[in-house]
Amino acid sequence: MSELTLTVMRLGFLAVLWLFVIVAVQVIRSDLFGTRVTQRGSRREAGRPQQAARQQAAPPQQRQQAGGGRQRRNAPSKLVVSEGTLTGTTVALQGQTITLGRAHDSTIVLDDDYASSRHARIYPDRDGQWIVEDLGSTNGTYLDRSRLTTPTPIPLGAPIRIGKTVIELRK
Repeated sequence: MSELTLTVMRLGFLAVLWLFVIVAVQVIRSDLFGTRVTQRGSRREAGRPQQAARQQAAPPQQRQQAGGGRQRRNAPSKLVVSEGTLTGTTVALQGQTITLGRAHDSTIVLDDDYASSRHARIYPDRDGQWIVEDLGSTNGTYLDRSRLTTPTPIPLGAPIRIGKTVIELRK
């Protein structure tokens, strides 16, 4: 084997070794410090003009339904985290689906060892009721101390437990 071939092989092996070390450090860093929380307000603002234009073009009856069931008196208006690391966090219910989990693109990012990356979702049905659905999580989602196996309507004020985090729908 020539000296040039041996030197190229050594440099290639060294590059692969450094790549392995860098990837290992990044994995350890993400495990220690968690995922980075990004601001998603700019994406929501970008989608609102189109939604407003669609609602203006729709007949008045459809405009009321597009509000996510706001016509109901006892309908919840916010989702509140009552226990866990995010205690006090509030999300306004505006008819959109709310995702919960460890993934950085979730609506509520849970920094909880017992939460899956895509743990659960909360969404409105056609009657204006809010539904919670477990997305195949390992440790389960609990509504009022019972484990969810199917999408279930959420009563106002009922605790939804995901690991150490408890979430409630409130007016």
